[in-house]
Amino acid sequence: MSTRPIRIPVPGATRVAVLGAGSWGTTFAKILADGGADVALWARRAELAREIAESRRNSDYLPGINLPRTLWSSHVIEETLDGAEVVFLSVPSQTLRSNLREFGTMIPRDALVVSLMKGVEKGTRARMSEVITEELGLDANRIAVASGPNLALEIAKEQPTAAVVASASLDTATRVAMLATNPYFRTFVNTDVTGTEFGGVLKNLIAVAIGIVDGVGYGENTKASIITRGLVEMTDFAVAYGAKASTLSGLAGLGDLIATCESSLSRNNTAGRLLGQGLSFADVVKQMNQTAEGLASVAPILELAQAKGVVMPIVSQVAEVLAGTMSPRDLAPHLTTDSELPQGE
Repeated sequence: MSTRPIRIPVPGATRVAVLGAGSWGTTFAKILADGGADVALWARRAELAREIAESRRNSDYLPGINLPRTLWSSHVIEETLDGAEVVFLSVPSQTLRSNLREFGTMIPRDALVVSLMKGVEKGTRARMSEVITEELGLDANRIAVASGPNLALEIAKEQPTAAVVASASLDTATRVAMLATNPYFRTFVNTDVTGTEFGGVLKNLIAVAIGIVDGVGYGENTKASIITRGLVEMTDFAVAYGAKASTLSGLAGLGDLIATCESSLSRNNTAGRLLGQGLSFADVVKQMNQTAEGLASVAPILELAQAKGVVMPIVSQVAEVLAGTMSPRDLAPHLTTDSELPQGE
């Protein structure tokens, strides 16, 4: 006989599932529950699912945070997805495809699917929404992506925050945004899926650069220069792939860039700082308790940039530091690829 906690339905509430109980998945599940949804959170480990369901805590990823009573958790994927009208995916980007092959057929056929991930797949160089389309065969109007300046612990503490949801269908984006809105979390909408996704990916790479120079000991001038020039690289890249420049100057671009570069809560900033302090790439990966998506995205982003002829000197130098072919101290904002003066501000 099962002793798992029983899920008690929330009358009249939209039934949603969040797959992935790391810091961001758990935080987003809290956002949804606090917004009035009936939330089931899938955790791969049974002991973590039990802690969330029984104690309303996730001590591994969000220590000290009390979770809503309307948030239920299970390690059984079928239970989590049962009756879900909207499914939110929050797994490491490099495992998304294998995860969808494992449980994609269990996702209800009429459910909306939302990506909470910020990464590009190695090898295929696909964005997360593209992986979802390929593996689930969904129409683009049933897929949405969420992004913005969203450091999980701050949001879990209910500090006021904004985000953006993008979908090819404005109706889908609006429906998801309404679910992900509560007194401390406001969600805006757009239809620029490409720009919203690439903004979330690219800012991680610039955040690694900021972490590197921070670890070396450079000051605010250096960091401000890299953030500013980094935004130019992000925008040039995203526009080359069909994004709107305005998306990169909004929450999914500049907003996320500032938050990720300036906070010690950022995993990508932390990874960069460890590199700047002299640790090798392998040692940084070993020391990090959670996934720093930027480290995995550097190579595929540079491949995509080369395909469109986009010059990304900051990201290129981050790649050299990761490869051990450049000293962290040599990464600087005065970056150009030739003898001519760089144009623009």
